[in-house]
Amino acid sequence: MVKIIAIANQKGGVAKTTTAVNLAASLAVLKKRVLLVDLDAQGNATMGSGVHKNELNYSIADVMLGDAPIEAAINKVESNYKVLGSNRELAGAELVIAEQEQREFILRDALKQIENNFDFILIDCAPSLNLITVNAFCAADSVLIPMQCEYYALEGLADLCQTIERINQTLNPNLEILGVLRTMYDGRSALTKDVSEELEQYFGDKLFQTVIPRNVRLAEAPAHGVPVMYFEKSSKGAVSYLTFAAELVKKMKKAAQKQAEQKQGAKS
Repeated sequence: MVKIIAIANQKGGVAKTTTAVNLAASLAVLKKRVLLVDLDAQGNATMGSGVHKNELNYSIADVMLGDAPIEAAINKVESNYKVLGSNRELAGAELVIAEQEQREFILRDALKQIENNFDFILIDCAPSLNLITVNAFCAADSVLIPMQCEYYALEGLADLCQTIERINQTLNPNLEILGVLRTMYDGRSALTKDVSEELEQYFGDKLFQTVIPRNVRLAEAPAHGVPVMYFEKSSKGAVSYLTFAAELVKKMKKAAQKQAEQKQGAKS
């Protein structure tokens, strides 16, 4: 069964798109069928995957506006996953979408048409809470939160958790926080350690053990239009995202087993 994960943080500059692109590539290395949905009008996840955002035949905006079937808008990339790309047209599309009925569920309904073709659908959200992001939360099973270990990020994290809870209560009762991923991690910093300890106390087992370090190769890879493992596979960034992907798959497998056991217990 497909797992649909929204990768979100209302604070910018926390390696959200870096995480989306490199997690997609890492899951593909683990032989998972992956679709990366770029839901940010900047189109950085599209470009970082090697797809030129201004040369798309169809974009996510065309799909959400009903101007193109979702199958026609999906691009295969050399990194062995697929991309539903975005560009500046998405910003204008929001105004049209806002006038439609069931406007919060447009993305959900589109993904239902192709979800059986994938093991994972990753949605890279813009760093803001708008109607497009609400569509991501209504389509997803869970939210992955990349976070830099600094105090301003903690404040934004509290707001995001409240937003996810409201969506869960009003629009998508299946939505939950999958976990928090510490990015741009500097283990030498006392501040990083302090914030990390607070995250451990608050999130417990929802805090991923893998951390993504500050790494120059992670910053350089997008300019070459490839995930970091195809830029320099031995870099700390590449190794960290592969480790994270393996941890995520293991976590989700364990959760699925627990859910199945609970259902079995309820029947008996």
